[in-house]
Amino acid sequence: MRRLLSFSALAFALAFVCLSARPAAADGLFTVSNIHVDASAASVVEARNAAIASGRPAAWQVLYRRLTRQQDWARQPMVDDSQLQRLITTYFPSNERRSTTRYVADMTYVFNPDAVARLLQTAGIPYAAAAAKRILVIPMAPGYARNSGWTTALASPRFADSVVPFSVPIGDVQDVSALSGLGFDTASWADIEPVASRVHATEAVLVQAVVIGNRMAITLRRLGVGELPTKTSLDVPLLQNPGATYPSAADAAVRAIDDMWKSHAAVDFSQKGTLAVDVRFASLAQFASMQSALGGVPNVAGVSVDAIDIGQARLSLSYIGTIDQLRAALTQAGIGLVSRGGAWQLTQGTAGNAGTP
Repeated sequence: MRRLLSFSALAFALAFVCLSARPAAADGLFTVSNIHVDASAASVVEARNAAIASGRPAAWQVLYRRLTRQQDWARQPMVDDSQLQRLITTYFPSNERRSTTRYVADMTYVFNPDAVARLLQTAGIPYAAAAAKRILVIPMAPGYARNSGWTTALASPRFADSVVPFSVPIGDVQDVSALSGLGFDTASWADIEPVASRVHATEAVLVQAVVIGNRMAITLRRLGVGELPTKTSLDVPLLQNPGATYPSAADAAVRAIDDMWKSHAAVDFSQKGTLAVDVRFASLAQFASMQSALGGVPNVAGVSVDAIDIGQARLSLSYIGTIDQLRAALTQAGIGLVSRGGAWQLTQGTAGNAGTP
């Protein structure tokens, strides 16, 4: 880099980032709602305390399964009530009912992200540390049809709180026109990008349901910006007919979508690396904005400024997990990571993610 400047107090202050800060989306990821509790005791106070305590293990299981891959569910750390109380920062009830000896409510428990992270890292369990962004889900049986039973099943309101939020195209005439001739095995991101852009998605999953004998075969094909397609498949038993099978098949498909995302996003904290990256900026305010965004990326363990010049800087980026996971996490933060001419660069926005190492 030309004309490297010594750090001024201002530049140094801008370069320093408090990496323990987390975006609000991560806080929502660690909130578990609608845990039903019901307990009786000699007094309503004792019943309330017992009910709240009884809900903590259930909330912990919900959170653990939300963050981890299905293959790791059997490895869930066993924690006692005192440990659970340290993991949970607060709780609050809704739909309370009480008598002199009984307490019933639906509880919400808010977990401490840092405490959960320490527990899972100590246990060596990879987990997704950031909330998933909305994706596009395209039902196909075997092709896309707006009014099909398969489309209706995947568009069910019961999936509104799924781990990976998604939209199903069910009404827009433009979407129907763009997807009606879509081929499951041949579709590219360019084919569906106009539809995905309308829901601000940079990723899509084609979900095909086909009856084969006494089973319904579900195949999922994931497409993303600048990424190679990936596939996974599963079977569900065929009930009386395809229409009767679609709801349970949709449940299985949504679980598979969640697991596809976790397998892609779950970070193995035993893997660590350091990357030298170049950043261009029009002003110190823009540079500070980039630094702040980096501080909210869970995979980023540390940032230091090696050199700075007018309009450009070179950073050392310490990260956890793989380069691909780092790129995906940066994309969620609105930062592109691209390799050009053997040098890594960070860019505002996600366009740079099309680059390859």
